[in-house]
Amino acid sequence: MKIKVETVLAELNRQRNDLEKDLTDAEYFAIYHAFCFISYKMGEFQQYLDEVVKPGEHP
Repeated sequence: MKIKVETVLAELNRQRNDLEKDLTDAEYFAIYHAFCFISYKMGEFQQYLDEVVKPGEHP
């Protein structure tokens, strides 16, 4: 079973919401921008996941 990009986005969004919204904080900044970028490039990210994630390598 392959992992879906929506699953990754949901986890990034959960982590993003657990943090204080502060773009000067490196952790929030990284998660926020990763979430935004992947949201805009869902097709490309799904292709990446399909190519590199092997069955059983994801939760």
